[in-house]
Amino acid sequence: MAHSAMPLHQLVTASGTRVADELLDEFVSDLDDQTLRNLYEDMLIVRRIDAEATALQRQGQLALWPPLLGQEASQIGSVRALEHDDFIFPTYRENGVAYCRGASMGSVLGVWRGVSNSGWDPYELNMATPQIIIGSQTLHATGYAMGLVLDGKESLSLAYFGDGATSQGDVHEAMVFAASFQAPVVFFCQNNHWAISEPVGLQSHVPLAGRAPGYGIPSLQVDGNDVLAVLAATRWAAHRARTGGGPSFIEAVTYRMGAHTTADDPTRYRGVTELEEWGAKDPLTRMRTFLTNAGKLDDEAESAMAAKADAVAAELRAACINFPDPEPLSVFEHVYVDDHPILARQRDHYLAYLSLFEGSSPAAQGGAS
Repeated sequence: MAHSAMPLHQLVTASGTRVADELLDEFVSDLDDQTLRNLYEDMLIVRRIDAEATALQRQGQLALWPPLLGQEASQIGSVRALEHDDFIFPTYRENGVAYCRGASMGSVLGVWRGVSNSGWDPYELNMATPQIIIGSQTLHATGYAMGLVLDGKESLSLAYFGDGATSQGDVHEAMVFAASFQAPVVFFCQNNHWAISEPVGLQSHVPLAGRAPGYGIPSLQVDGNDVLAVLAATRWAAHRARTGGGPSFIEAVTYRMGAHTTADDPTRYRGVTELEEWGAKDPLTRMRTFLTNAGKLDDEAESAMAAKADAVAAELRAACINFPDPEPLSVFEHVYVDDHPILARQRDHYLAYLSLFEGSSPAAQGGAS
């Protein structure tokens, strides 16, 4: 299959060697040693969160979980490039982004345990709750960015989506509007190579970043397993947005090492050699090697990071296990701002259904209003 040439921007190779990039270097020139260690620590903690949540699902404590194993650099590098007043529109997989944004472990897990319809307060974190409908968050991000222009704000919006979402009409419509109105929005595509069980090459014969210029949107293809390169690329796009340059498109070329969700069996559609190839490009291993070789990471610092990761994982497990079961009638709350006759009728029917069970009564099942 022929692919049009497009440079893949990189700052740290798979072997942990720092290399130069004419475009990206200036956007990471201010990073000190502690900031570099913080990026590694973020990735270490997020991988621990992901492993713990996956284990909780396998133990029957979560209904479902979307693993992000292998995509830590794409998520950490991009979110750490943003300011707090920038608004993020995620998919269901950006749990690493949510952690960095300050989301509590309970707010991350509630929806996956089935005790919450949502998660965190979007306006507390400046991050929308997880979007399940593929690609629709790009329209939300574009509309939000258009509003920022009308309000004279200098902040931006960023929409995360996967390679599979680029085949959805919503994503293309969002780019049309973003380009037409020069909205300060960053389209951040995590190309993890698999749209559930379909390879990315099936839906695009050119790099995904190569599509954006057709809409008049500048784009970059970046090594998505290189946290420094992702940070720099997102800073590049953020700078364009803040200075009136309009939208940008970033394709972070990464790989989903685990399943699409815990309901998926990836062994049915991909081979072992592919995993071995991408395992050698692991984002944590390369950053650790880079820091160690540069004398910026020692055993003491690593032990402290591992202890912090264990503490976050323990917090996550405790939050999951200790969730109270929701009251049955709470499913009718927060559906409408005001009372609605159809919803009230459904609630009455549900009350009647609950009263059929032995030892149950409307009052015992949550009470009648």
